[in-house]
This record gives sequence, structure tokens and C-alpha cells, in this order.
Amino acid sequence: MKLLRRFLDAIYSGAGALAALCLIAILLLIVAQMVARWSGNVFPGAASYAGYAMAGASFLAFANALSRGAHIRVSILLNALSEGPRRLLEIWCFGLAAAIACYFTHYAYWFVYWSWKFKEVSQDQDATLLWIPQSVMVIGGAILALALIDNLLHVLIRGRHRIERDLLDQSFGE
Repeated sequence: MKLLRRFLDAIYSGAGALAALCLIAILLLIVAQMVARWSGNVFPGAASYAGYAMAGASFLAFANALSRGAHIRVSILLNALSEGPRRLLEIWCFGLAAAIACYFTHYAYWFVYWSWKFKEVSQDQDATLLWIPQSVMVIGGAILALALIDNLLHVLIRGRHRIERDLLDQSFGE
């Protein structure tokens, strides 16, 4: 079980690291586009690539943010409940969220499949095959679904979720 736990945590952290790389890619694309404009050149497709990287950063960061407690959770109700009702509410919340994430990932997969099958390309200057950036959406959705199922099983078996509260991040919002 410890090996599985380390593997899942590595997947969540790895997806978070890839999301950070996507943010760095956005920065580099914007700087490259600015330099191209200043020098009188054009960087075709830079805005599209930055958009693809933004989608990648968003979807890849979901599971990592969940495991680190960075998602917005309204816990005022959970904190007011006793142990039994709190556990039932968390089971319901994680179950519903996992079902929605699985539903999204299933249909996103078929969306990407048909984009690949019909060889759809971007309408912008870059003419990128759309299944490539869309695949990141499926991968991120699948990792989020895995993280939600992981937390649901943890609540069912151990009685509490695995979300760590990041008090440092939370203190900036207060």
C-alpha cells in the first residue's frame, strides 16, 4: 500500500510540476512575442500556443492543488458538524465530484478521439492538430478523477480525507 501511495503522490506532484512548466512556457511565449513585435517580426501562433499552455497549466494543476488543499473548500459547514455527519457529507461530496470528473474525462476522451480521427486543426495561423493540446485536458481530468476517487476511498476506509491544509497559502486570503 505504501508503494501505491507514493506512486499516486508522485503522479499528483508530477502533474503539478508539468503545470508549472506550462506557466513558464506561457511567460516565454509572451516574451518571445513581445521581442518579435519590437523587432518588426511576427511570431505566428504565439497566442494560440500560450492558450494551449494555459489550458495545460489549469488541467494539470487540479489534482496537485486538491492534494495540497489549495482548492476552495467551504468548510464552515464541515467544521460545524460532528464526526458522523461530517464523514457522510465528505463521502457525498467526494463521490459527486469523482462522478463529475469521471463523466467529464469520459466525454473529453471522445472529444479528443474525434478530433484525432477527423484530423482537426486550429483555425489560427499555427494550424496545430487539435487533439494534441486537447489531450492535456483528458490527462488532467483523469488525474483529478483519480485524486478524487483516492480521497473518497480514504474517507470510506480511514474516515478522513487526505487533503493537507496549507495554512501559509490560506493566510494570504485572510
